[in-house]
Amino acid sequence: MRSVRAFLVLAAFFAFTFPLMPLQLLFLRTGSRYARTFPNWYHRQVCKIVGIRLNIEGDVAAEQGVLLISNHVSWLDITVLSAVAPVSFVAKQEVASWPFVSWLAKLQRSVFVDRERRSAVGDKANEILSRLEAGDHIVLFAEGTSSDGNSVVPFRTALFAAAKPIGGRPMGSNVSAQTLALTYTRVYGLPLGRRGRPQVAWYGDMDMASHAWKLLGLGPLDANIRIGPPVPLDSFPDRKALARYAEEKVRNDVVELLRGRPSANGGAKARDA
Repeated sequence: MRSVRAFLVLAAFFAFTFPLMPLQLLFLRTGSRYARTFPNWYHRQVCKIVGIRLNIEGDVAAEQGVLLISNHVSWLDITVLSAVAPVSFVAKQEVASWPFVSWLAKLQRSVFVDRERRSAVGDKANEILSRLEAGDHIVLFAEGTSSDGNSVVPFRTALFAAAKPIGGRPMGSNVSAQTLALTYTRVYGLPLGRRGRPQVAWYGDMDMASHAWKLLGLGPLDANIRIGPPVPLDSFPDRKALARYAEEKVRNDVVELLRGRPSANGGAKARDA
């Protein structure tokens, strides 16, 4: 039955996705405002196809540019976070060469960063800062890798150079940082637990295709997302301070989400995407 479910989900995904890719390309080439918002609608529909129920605490600041600093669990995170708000991603350069995935990433206006070339990071920093000043919401996976879903990997300070470069220009109060903690807690309404969460996580040297096949066959998933309050990016004196703040907040929020503890600011909004 799992193989049947995986096949049906993938068939529905490709049948839905392929006709819409030229439309998003048109939005990008014409400079339409829908180039930002259309992927958000698209990923909400993909969540319905896959069977992902979103439980969201907090909101992304809609009227300003926001750097969203998140933990990273699975390739599924892209769809989940894109369904929360209109976002783009900071991705490693290798993603730009992955078959099919690279097309989707480019259509969503991802920023590809070559972490091995410091000069390239500097160029991308200017691009990211300009995008933030223009009001974009950009997600940074601050661990630099994915985890097994049970904990948060230490944040890599170097990755924040693309958002908080040394000697960077002041950003003003209209550009903020927000943390985003993400966990997967249930399948078919049943708790995943410590042993079950790695079934959702994609980490280490796992093959993406085989992992996707197994994951899509599992059944409907619950994803819990907690969004921190917006903090002006200029409030942090340097990237190390930003990284420390974000790691502590995300780590604490992930622990609370895994333990089922509600946010001090209120409960989650349950959405089917």
